[in-house]
Amino acid sequence: MTEFCACAIVGHLWIVPEANSVSTRADFSSGLQKLRSGCAAQPADVLAVLSAGSPDEQEALRQAAEDTLLHHCGADVQLRGLIEFSNVCACDCLYCGIRKGNRQLPRYTLTHEDIVGTALWCVKQGYGSIVLQAGERRDRRFIDGLVDVLRAIKSATRSERLPDGLGITLSVGEQSRADYARLREAGAHRYLLRMETFSPALFARLHPPSQTFAARLECLHALRDTGFMVGTGVMIGIPGQTLADLAHDLCMFAALDVDMIGMGPYIPHTRSAMPDDWPVPPVATRLDWTLRMIAVARLLLRDANIAATTALQTLDPQGRERALRCGANVMMPQTTPPGVRRHYQLYDGKPCLDDQPEACAACLAQRIAGAGRRIGREGWGDAPHFARRTAGPAGGTAAATPPS
Repeated sequence: MTEFCACAIVGHLWIVPEANSVSTRADFSSGLQKLRSGCAAQPADVLAVLSAGSPDEQEALRQAAEDTLLHHCGADVQLRGLIEFSNVCACDCLYCGIRKGNRQLPRYTLTHEDIVGTALWCVKQGYGSIVLQAGERRDRRFIDGLVDVLRAIKSATRSERLPDGLGITLSVGEQSRADYARLREAGAHRYLLRMETFSPALFARLHPPSQTFAARLECLHALRDTGFMVGTGVMIGIPGQTLADLAHDLCMFAALDVDMIGMGPYIPHTRSAMPDDWPVPPVATRLDWTLRMIAVARLLLRDANIAATTALQTLDPQGRERALRCGANVMMPQTTPPGVRRHYQLYDGKPCLDDQPEACAACLAQRIAGAGRRIGREGWGDAPHFARRTAGPAGGTAAATPPS
């Protein structure tokens, strides 16, 4: 990964200068060169590159990110069959469509048999990995049931092609260290916990007081300590968010040395609790910023897995293909049973709500080919970054030490 000067870190936070109204071409060129070469870069360099304004600067950034991806990860796009197994949530994040306070939402939880059956369908489609995603719950019944599901999936999906069964990513929010350890032991080996923003001030605006920035950040450390391949991400275009905030997010990805990144544009939900007077940036701005964020993240964390998220397709029919060309290398075909899929909408306008899983798979295959890429068919499709990070000095590289 690209190195940063240690003096740029203060506690958990990077010091990122506020963006000037105009970023100079010299600043952009210098910053891009540092990020491409992997030499020591300052947060100001990240901001200068992220602020790429002219078409030629944006194309230079995109090309650099794509070159970096192909060199470090290859042309394969890794698929993760997405199973949204429950929309029951104990949290009340202001922006979210499945928040606890949305009383009009029909709630569902798939049965053990339905989840395992969907996982087996994913194996038949040739997927090597799945994502199990749900609203946040910490009750014993939820954790015990999830442990049973993980063990059943691992047992049922072992084959010559997948001797250890499907690779499993979890995205079920903040849990205790003990429960993270149970989930890891049961067979999950990747975990996505999005911070949504690394700005404590923005985080506080988006969440009730009971949900704290410090607690969520601590969970990322706990996941790493437990041995998970760790992923995080942010929303882009939150009301009040600046490019300096986003540059800070990128610097935190690097400081935490994450293995996976999943981020997408902020898209309002009609039943969210976001105040009406918070202005949302235009669609074009949110789309542009998201693609730039993916590209700069690729330069910072060269061999991490970065998702081309579904939300991009909501803003632009070609959004996910554009993300692939900016350095993304993971896509998540929708495999949630169609009968409940409409009840898992974190934002308005989510695509593929009525498509059959087979149609989603065929559509993604076409999108990947159209972007000049190919589907990865080997094993779990884990990020090379994780193997390098966990090798440490004995493997010839040392993982960056995250802020403590």
